[in-house]
Amino acid sequence: QLRLVESGGGLVQPGGSLTLSCTALGSGSTYYAIGWFRQAPGKEREAVSCVGFGGTTTNYADSVKGRFTISRDKMNNKVYLRMTRLEPDDTAVYYCAAVFDPSQRICTVLGDKGRFDVWGQGTQVTVSS
Repeated sequence: QLRLVESGGGLVQPGGSLTLSCTALGSGSTYYAIGWFRQAPGKEREAVSCVGFGGTTTNYADSVKGRFTISRDKMNNKVYLRMTRLEPDDTAVYYCAAVFDPSQRICTVLGDKGRFDVWGQGTQVTVSS
């Protein structure tokens, strides 16, 4: 049974950086696409980024392109989201999620959170001075 655990959230000033980690625990995580999503108070959960199981298929929301970088450490079953030049609008609970995707097609179109069926508990990111 796959389980995801996020870490790395916190309070950061505008313009600062944070790196979130998503650790996949349990068996069978090899062919899973991993997505990062976020949910701000009063708003719907939105897709931020996605990476295929091979680590080379990636996608980003327009709002974070050029500022966030997703990467995958297959040896240690981790996915990272490096966030730079953070803005107050980036404040949200960030979730990682997984979906079995041996074809690596899920991440070619960002946004369909309904296709992801394993979710972590979330980590809070607050951008404030």
